[in-house]
Amino acid sequence: MTDIHSTDTQRCERIRGNPKFLQLVSSRSRLAWSLSAAVLGIYYLFMLVVAFAPQWLHAPLGEHRMLTLGMPVGAAIILFSWLLTGWYVYSANTRFDALGAAILEESK
Repeated sequence: MTDIHSTDTQRCERIRGNPKFLQLVSSRSRLAWSLSAAVLGIYYLFMLVVAFAPQWLHAPLGEHRMLTLGMPVGAAIILFSWLLTGWYVYSANTRFDALGAAILEESK
């Protein structure tokens, strides 16, 4: 049992020391923080508009229309969040998974 643990420990050390692993961690972290900042920025901007310029969101989309500008803006924010999530998933399933597989192959 100790032999298997030792082998796993050595493999983990090789992976952690691999420059590709450091690149993977850095790029994945940078993307996650960037997308999180974008989503939070949009939500906080919306909250600022709600707090300081609600009349802008109450404006009707057209003459004699019941739908106000706030509805499509809110829907666009939700759609934007979904698109950014999709972008992260796509990046994770293509670029990050390929780099992770290469790192694991090198660590054998």
